[in-house]
Amino acid sequence: MEDDAAILQRLAAGDPSAVSASLDRFGSLVWTLALRMSPTRADAEDGVQEVFTEVWRVAGRFDPNIASARAFVAMIARRRLIDRARSNKRHQRIGALGDDQAIEMGGGGPSSGAIQDEEATRAQAAIEQLRPEQQKVIRLAIGENWTHERIAEHLGMPLGTVKTHLRRGLLKVREILTGRSEPQEAAP
Repeated sequence: MEDDAAILQRLAAGDPSAVSASLDRFGSLVWTLALRMSPTRADAEDGVQEVFTEVWRVAGRFDPNIASARAFVAMIARRRLIDRARSNKRHQRIGALGDDQAIEMGGGGPSSGAIQDEEATRAQAAIEQLRPEQQKVIRLAIGENWTHERIAEHLGMPLGTVKTHLRRGLLKVREILTGRSEPQEAAP
C-alpha cells in the first residue's frame, strides 16, 4: 500500500492518478473537518472542493521532515475552511443590512460618495509612501481581506514579519493622514 507522503509527492509531480488516490486517502479527514467547520452540508461540500484544490496546488511544499502528510493536509484544510467561514460571515453581515442601514453606512447622498472617493484617494497616496513590503502586506490584508497566515505563505515571509509590516505600515498611514507624528516603536 502506498504511503501518504508518496501520494503528495505524486501530486506535486503532476501525476493525474494521484488525484483520485488523494481523494481516497484524505477524503474522510477533509470531509470531517469541513462538516465541523461549515454551517451547512452544501457549504461543507464546497469547502472540501476548495481544500483539495489547494492541496493539489501546494503539494510541492510538502516536507516529510516537518510534518506527516495527514498533518499537512489537515493544516491546509483548517486554514482554507477558516478563511471560508470568515468570508461567509462577512458576506452575511453585509447581506443582512437593510436599506436604512446601508444608507447610514455611507449611501446617504450624492456628496457622501465624493467624500469617500477623496478619502480613498488620500489613503491610497499614503500607502504609496510606505516601503514596498509594507504596501504589499497592507494591500493583501485590507484590499484582498487575506489572513496574516495566508499573506505569510503567499509572500514567503515569517508570520511575525507580516504582522510587523502591517502594524508599522498602518501606523505610518495614520501618521500621514492625520499629519501628526506618533511615537516611534522600538525596532525588534
